[in-house]
Amino acid sequence: MQSDNQNSNSSSSSQADVSSKENWFVDWKPYRGDLEQTPVAIHEYLPAGQNIALGLQHVFAMFGATVLAPLLMGFDASLTMLMTGISTILFFLITGGRVPSYLGSSFAFIGVVAAATGYVGAGSNPNISLALGGIMACGIFYALVGLIVMRTGTQWIERLMPPVVTGAVVMIIGLNLAPITIKGVSSNAFDTWMALLTVLSITTIAVFTKGMLRRLLLLVGLVMSYVIYYVLANVMGLGTPIDFAPIINAAWVGLPQFHSPSFDAKAILLIAPVFIILIAENLGHFKAVSVMTGQNISPYMGRAFFADGLCTTMSGAVGGTGMTTYAENIGVMAATKIYSTVVFVVAGVFAMLLGLSPKFGAIISTIPVAILGGASIVVAAVGVIMGTGNFSLHIAGFDLGGIGTATFAAILMNLIFNRQSLGEENRDEHDAFSAH
Repeated sequence: MQSDNQNSNSSSSSQADVSSKENWFVDWKPYRGDLEQTPVAIHEYLPAGQNIALGLQHVFAMFGATVLAPLLMGFDASLTMLMTGISTILFFLITGGRVPSYLGSSFAFIGVVAAATGYVGAGSNPNISLALGGIMACGIFYALVGLIVMRTGTQWIERLMPPVVTGAVVMIIGLNLAPITIKGVSSNAFDTWMALLTVLSITTIAVFTKGMLRRLLLLVGLVMSYVIYYVLANVMGLGTPIDFAPIINAAWVGLPQFHSPSFDAKAILLIAPVFIILIAENLGHFKAVSVMTGQNISPYMGRAFFADGLCTTMSGAVGGTGMTTYAENIGVMAATKIYSTVVFVVAGVFAMLLGLSPKFGAIISTIPVAILGGASIVVAAVGVIMGTGNFSLHIAGFDLGGIGTATFAAILMNLIFNRQSLGEENRDEHDAFSAH
């Protein structure tokens, strides 16, 4: 037991002073293997053409969630996209290219931002400055934790936040989203049904597709729902039509709209504690990447926390959302077996270019509230959000109510989306019987 403690302390101290024993940046080497058979390691780089293609792939992977989060808080999606690109490149520099990750907009801020600003989930947030001050404070606390971890090692924080804690934190994020999400899609029957249709579109992609299409489920689901909404509203006249005038009038190149923070004690007390959620989130991501790459990146956890905190502070200072490492991009790495951090620099550059295009921002601004609400229901967990937020469907004059709708949705989704797994079970049983 004493030996184990000594090993743990030794590991902790070795992680704390790792930066003093090696170069800041990883030792880069060109990739010499076969992409079909050999993974690309963190310290390896590919030819320029392949880096560009892979960088674009990472942009597509993070796009849906990174755009959705600011829209649900009333922030400028173009500015947030610009800041995610800058933040990802800064993260690469601070971690020395040793941690493969994309920094995107965090969903953990949605509930507290709504509470602090009174945002109702449609259009620009009139009290955005209050949120920005809280986001900056959150980033400062987060960066300070990063500095402490760089000095003391990671053991204490891993013991402080085991999986049972991080799991509870993730559930809390979902529950916080419930009232805001349901309120945004309950203004009329058409929006309510479109939100439900969006849920079904995204869930169908998640269950019945494979590979990269499944990795892009938010993006593809949003596009599918957008097209359906256009047909039903603009063509058939069943709902409020999408106005495309802002897209036509927007310039191709230009700066997004910046905002200044204000510092209110109540808003800071609400928003700043989110840094604990971000730490829990990133701990899980670190573990996943370490397993995938077969390389222990925990010694660089302090650098990553500091970088994420610094980028969150920087983003809040100009009008952007808080930042976090993105599971979507970890999924891309798991699918492609390409872990090179150079690829994320390329993705960051592409994100910056999108953020500097008002035309892009105008396209994003036309996404109907009903579709955004449906997407956020999926992100937070369908049944829980429908029940907690009192999502009510009206069918032939009969009101199901929140509990009824949630129950009905849970049963229906299990019947529809569990058919594939039930089929696999039946096939397994048939194969086992044949073997006997």
